[in-house]
Amino acid sequence: MSRIRRLLVLPLLSLLTAGMLIACAGGGNSSSSAPVKVGSKDFTEAFIIGEMYALALEKAGVPVERKLNLGGTPVAQAALQSGEIDLYPEYTGTGLLTILKEPVLSDPKQVYDKVVAGYKEKYSLVWLEPAPMNNTQALAMTQAKANELGIKTFSDLAAKASSLTMVGPPEFEVREDGLPGVKEKYGDFQLKEYKAVDSGLRYKALTDGEADVAVAFGTDGEIAALDLVLLQDDKGLFPPYQVAPVVRQQTLEANPKIAEALNAIAPKLTDETMQKLNFEVSGNKREPAEVAKEFMTQQGLL
Repeated sequence: MSRIRRLLVLPLLSLLTAGMLIACAGGGNSSSSAPVKVGSKDFTEAFIIGEMYALALEKAGVPVERKLNLGGTPVAQAALQSGEIDLYPEYTGTGLLTILKEPVLSDPKQVYDKVVAGYKEKYSLVWLEPAPMNNTQALAMTQAKANELGIKTFSDLAAKASSLTMVGPPEFEVREDGLPGVKEKYGDFQLKEYKAVDSGLRYKALTDGEADVAVAFGTDGEIAALDLVLLQDDKGLFPPYQVAPVVRQQTLEANPKIAEALNAIAPKLTDETMQKLNFEVSGNKREPAEVAKEFMTQQGLL
């Protein structure tokens, strides 16, 4: 009788052990081999940096799924919170004003520390190291038009707004750190017209004479290439806009290599570097993925 029991028990133990091993193996694969979903917003610089992040993770052995060109800030933030993406490049000033709804700060470290704490507390999201570049929002004019109208500052623009046409992305017209913020700081002026266009069409509209003022960003390649004037933000409306990866806490815990891989990119991204990279796409019509890969290779990151 005892021999029969042993014959029955041993196969059952083997089956249970095998099942446990399969379950453990399956659990390990689900956390380590699931691709990290890298997102980006919908403009040139976001495409380039998003691709850099994806390439760096692949180099580190982390499987990646690209979900670039999601849309504006609200769309990207919602995708991150829902788990549709695991990380994307965001700007400290945008995090401070648009996501956290905090007052403007001018010191880069204070802004970064504020978003790090706020995102962790409210969303369980982690900011990795920021790049030195500052893609602050700005307003640009051609040299000729600025001289003709005597406009050098945001205050000058506000005083003559009723005769001016501004061109920029749709998001700028409604964001707290966009046109509403400019009006709040510089007076509730009314433009002659705001033309909402794709980001890639802003400078063509400006140089073609279809607009007087263009929404610009500090790392746009066209600023130097077209010899444009950036108006002085004389009342200090815009905070610093350093770019950094924002990552879901769960994703970072499951893939510890992410932080080291992406932090290695940060110090390479200066204003001058990003202006050149952006112009390779917007001016020389190259693909963002090609420009990103070339840069990463030159920097020894691939």
